[in-house]
Amino acid sequence: MLASSSSVLRRQHFLVRSLCLGGGGNRKGLNDIRSMACDSEAENVLRAIAPPLDQSKYKGQAGKVAIVGGCREYTGAPYFAAISALKIGADLSHVFCTKDAAPVIKSYSPELIVHPVLEESYNIKDEEKERISGKVLAEIDKWLERFDCLVVGPGLGRDPFLLGCVGQIMSHARQRNVPIVVDGDGLFLITDNPDLVSGYQLAVLTPNINEYKRLVKKVLNCEVNDQDAHQELQLLAKQIGGVTIMRKGKSDLISDGDIVKSVSQYGSPRRCGGQGDILSGSVAVFVSWAHQHSSGAGVDSTSQMNPTVMGCMAGSILLRKAALLAFASKRRSTLTSDIIELLGRSLEEISPAC
Repeated sequence: MLASSSSVLRRQHFLVRSLCLGGGGNRKGLNDIRSMACDSEAENVLRAIAPPLDQSKYKGQAGKVAIVGGCREYTGAPYFAAISALKIGADLSHVFCTKDAAPVIKSYSPELIVHPVLEESYNIKDEEKERISGKVLAEIDKWLERFDCLVVGPGLGRDPFLLGCVGQIMSHARQRNVPIVVDGDGLFLITDNPDLVSGYQLAVLTPNINEYKRLVKKVLNCEVNDQDAHQELQLLAKQIGGVTIMRKGKSDLISDGDIVKSVSQYGSPRRCGGQGDILSGSVAVFVSWAHQHSSGAGVDSTSQMNPTVMGCMAGSILLRKAALLAFASKRRSTLTSDIIELLGRSLEEISPAC
């Protein structure tokens, strides 16, 4: 199995390199890549969980997602996550951000519902912190039960007061059984306080290589061991109480402590910032769809799989396909916005809406 996966991955690398060389072989190389792994497990999962579109649907049934993130310095990340959720098929996408970030994020798109409710410590006197923290929590509490999934971390920053408020928001979401995807600076918060998600099996962590190293050091008290990557990831997920972890890399490894899945479809060699934000918004939508699918599924190959694992697999394969399409067109100039524009096309190629 592993030898076969390695062979496929080497072939994908070769084909993508051929795209960069120019000439008449480009189209054939791209077509070969598109045809690879067309029946892969990740694609099958995506097909299974994607809800049908019909005239009986009403607004909200295809997913209501909220992003908690966005501060003075970082406004792009929450936008990328939120708009990606809409591009994939969520009906509503909210952003809870700081007051400074809100006008900027609103200016990016009228499609997003932006809530300027978070506060940073530079703007608050010490004696006001408890009152304002309670006010922030009360405002977000009014919305929590409406959401099918919460994404915590894109563009959040590391302001201590803001992180403290977000920790409380996560606790309240957990009490209401709202699935949570944690990325970016949300992982910084989790690494300092793993108890926020420990034992919560509706939580998904999506660390990159450096975030994963810090998490392994904190929880397992050791360095990352790439030789036993599958076993290490599985142990890490178990130690945090059965959360689902997607270790991003050349191959995305996904584990809930019981199983380990791998998505190796080649994406793009262009590693522009923001692709992790696309992934977090995508996973949020797919996790909500996977829970809907699991609650009403008959007996099929996905009926016994953890919905958070399915959501990660679907998000991973879709981002990789969209990134590859964007790179085929834009090459070195590929940006995150180029990838976002191809999410719908990539989804349609895997799971046609009609």
